[in-house]
This record gives sequence, C-alpha cells and structure tokens, in this order.
Amino acid sequence: MGQTFSTTSRSPSVASPCSRSSATGSMVMEDAKVERPWMISRDHSADLPDDVLALIFQCLGSGDRKRCSLVCRRWLVIEGESRRRLSLDARAALLGSAAALFARFDAVSKLALKCDRRADSIGDEALELIARRCPNLTRLKLRACREITEAGMAVLGKHCPSLRKLSFGSCAFGSRGVEAVLRGCPLLEELSIKRLRGLNEVDDVIDFGSLVASASLRSICLKELYNGQCFGPLIAASRNLRTLKLFRCAGDWDRVLEEVAERVPGIVEIHLEKLQVSDRGLFALSYCTDLQVLHLVKTPECTDDGLISVADKCRLLRKIHIDGWKTNRIGDEGLMAVARRCPNLQELVLIGVNPTSLSLGLIASNCRNLERLALCGSDTFGDDEISCIAAKCLALKKLCIKGCPVSDQGMGALAEGCPNLVKVKVKKCRAVTPHVAAWLRAARGSLAVNLDLVNQIDLREANLSEIGVMDIGEEELPPLIDPTTIVDIPPSSSNSRIGNWKRMRFIAGRNFFASFRRSKHT
Repeated sequence: MGQTFSTTSRSPSVASPCSRSSATGSMVMEDAKVERPWMISRDHSADLPDDVLALIFQCLGSGDRKRCSLVCRRWLVIEGESRRRLSLDARAALLGSAAALFARFDAVSKLALKCDRRADSIGDEALELIARRCPNLTRLKLRACREITEAGMAVLGKHCPSLRKLSFGSCAFGSRGVEAVLRGCPLLEELSIKRLRGLNEVDDVIDFGSLVASASLRSICLKELYNGQCFGPLIAASRNLRTLKLFRCAGDWDRVLEEVAERVPGIVEIHLEKLQVSDRGLFALSYCTDLQVLHLVKTPECTDDGLISVADKCRLLRKIHIDGWKTNRIGDEGLMAVARRCPNLQELVLIGVNPTSLSLGLIASNCRNLERLALCGSDTFGDDEISCIAAKCLALKKLCIKGCPVSDQGMGALAEGCPNLVKVKVKKCRAVTPHVAAWLRAARGSLAVNLDLVNQIDLREANLSEIGVMDIGEEELPPLIDPTTIVDIPPSSSNSRIGNWKRMRFIAGRNFFASFRRSKHT
C-alpha cells in the first residue's frame, strides 16, 4: 500500500521545479487580479490640505525645505508659496533669474541680498524687479551691493511701503539714497547702516525731520561711518526712538547726543563704542530719565563725572557695560554713584576698569537685583573683592572673571556665598587651578564651573618663542585645536592678517616638531 502511494502520487514537497514555477506564476497572476490594500503604494500626504503641508514646511530648516521641494510638483509649489524668508547671492547674474525665482517665491517677506566684495553686484534694474515682485516685503538686508544707486533706493521705497526693518552694509550710495527709501516707508521701525561709501559729502544736509518714517523709527544703528553725523537730524527727528547704537563712527558726537536728549527724551537703550564722546555727551544723556541700558565701550574721554551725572538722573538703569580701555578714568567714584542711585541694576560688565571692594561692596548691598556680573582685565579685582561679592550678592546667578588677580582662596568663598549662583566662568586667571574648580563642583552640585586653561598654553608658546623649539628636550607638547578654527582673520586689516598667518605657521611648525620627537623616540 505504501509502495502504491509512492509510485502513483507525489507529495507537494517533492514537486518538480517546473511545476513550482508554473504554480508561482499562476499565483502571481491571481494576486495581480485581486487588489490588496496593503500592497498598493499610496501617497498619504495627498490627504493633507495645502495649508497644513505649508505649516509642516515652515517647521523645517532651509536644507530640508529644499529637499522636500524635489519630491513632487505639488510640494514644489507649496514650498515656494509658503516660504517667507529668503537669502540670495546678489551678484550681477541674479538679474537673469530673478523673474522666475520670485515668481515661485511670491510670498517672501524677509529678504537678504549679499554679494561678495570682489564680484559685481546687482544694480537698480534687478532691485526694481525684486521690489515689484515682493510688495509684502517687511525686512530687507543689503550687503556689498555697490551697483545700487539712489534711484534704485527710491524705487524700493515706492514699491515696498510695508518695510519695517532695513539694513545696509558696504553699499555705494549715500545719505540721499537712505532718504529716498525712507520717504516711501512710513512703517519703518528699525534702521541699520554700516560702511556706506557715499558719505563723504560733508556739506550734504538733508531735512530728515519732514520724513514720515522718522515718526515710526524705534531703533537706529550706525556702524563704521565716515560722516555719520549727517544722520544726526534723522536721530533727533525720531521722537519715538527707543534704541540708539553708534559703533566706530568718526567725528565728534557730543552735539548729536545733546540734540537727542533734547528731542528724544524717551530713549531706553544707548550703545556707544569707539566714539569721540566726552562727559559733555553723558551730561546730555542724563536728561533721558527713561534710560535702562547703557554701553560705554572704549570711549576714553568719558570719566567718573559723566557716569555720576547719568546715575543721578537715570534711576531706571538695568544694564551697564563699561570698557574703560585701561585709561582708569572710570573707577570707584562712578560705580558708587551707580550703587546709590540705580537700585534696579541687574547686569554689570566692567572691562579694563579697576574697582575695589569699596565700590563693589556698595553695589552688592544696594543693588539687590544684580544677577549678572562680569569683570575682565581688572588689576584690582582680587580675593578680597570676590569674597565681598560672595558674601553680599544674594541674587547673583552668573559670574564671569577674566584676566584678574584672583586665586584659589578667593574662589573658595563661592562655595558658601551667592546662594542663587548658577554659572561661574573663569578665564586667564593664572592663580586659579583646576583643583578649586573640581572642589566647587563637588561642594555645590548645581553650580556649573567653566575654567579655561588657555593661559597655560599661551605661557608655553611664549617660552617657545624665547628659547627656541629645539631646546625643550624630551618634553611632549599638549595637542592643540586646529589653528584655522581659533585664528580670526579680519578682512579689513592687512597687518593683522599677516600677523595671524605667521602665528598659524608657528603653531603648525611646533606641532610638527612635537610629533617628530615622539616618532623619533618610539
């Protein structure tokens, strides 16, 4: 019976290859006829409305948005229609593709046009085309667009009346171009002007007071201008101005500050950096009683008298940054006036200023809301001063000390003082060792201690330059960071560029000799 079964019938498990292939083919044919839902490829994003897909795109970064636009035609259209921010290379070749580009990105409200300084930039024709295609533009940044003239700026103001933030940098037009765009932008709130090459007309006086935009301006920033005083009437006419920033602008600014104090008393924030400003300008600013933020950075003509006058009348000051530039013209007297008159002080940064425990103790006692304190390059801030801070600054949260004669003994006072202290940063303080940093972390578990030991590397570099590389003997040099990441090469200074490249070559050579010695002795 078993023999009969084995000869007359075959088990499916021993079927021939031909039968298996034919059976498989018939099954595939049958499956193709039967539509199974789990085997059908389906685009689930088709169920999403365009508005929802646009919101998803807005949560992505620039690179992810570009990749999404390549998925399908629908995503390409939605991504273009939902893009609000755009940054473009503003070379002259942009003119040929601008029409198609802004036909796709027709909803852009924030635009940045940046050109390399060595290349030819777009001109008035391209700017007019962009202005016509972007009527809803609210923010515009122009960098190194040297072919744009005053006529192009007038067209921009005509077609983009909704502009609220405007920034120029390294452009060739002058004050007339700025006036032209301001006349067509009545809603402008923030204006930033940097390195305009056309500001060499000393006698060019413009009546900015008649501009409608001056009434809406709330922030003005001027950087590295040769004849920046020509914008003085604009600053004085901006009666709703809240923030004024002046950085590295030539000329005497005392008279401008007097006009500002007389006509714009509601100003809240003032930044003065590398300016020709004296106590006369600070006396004028003292009448801005709403002043809350004051930055005096490398203004050597400002003294304790000017700071005292500001502190006496500006009782609402919350943030004070002073870079004394090692001139010792602002010290304990000015800081004690701040301590007595400004109880709302929350942030104090002193660079190149030499305060003592006399003024710091008064600040710690009277300014009960002081949360952030930084002292850099101070020759008088030592262990006694930091002990005073630790004992009296109860609200202090962040402390930064750089290049001060502080030792482990003074740092130890922070273990029990400043109960709200969250972060301590110490840099280039040679008497502070890693042991006290580890001890502070152990004593106060929630305290973040950042101790920078770069001063030890700098000291070793100085020894190398004095005694020569080959005189070190068998000592191994510590590994250094890639010098290209730590050397800053400013584009405008050839002398500093040469010095930095020499430093890079020196470091690279030192690394080579260190590795050569290690390989030699192994």
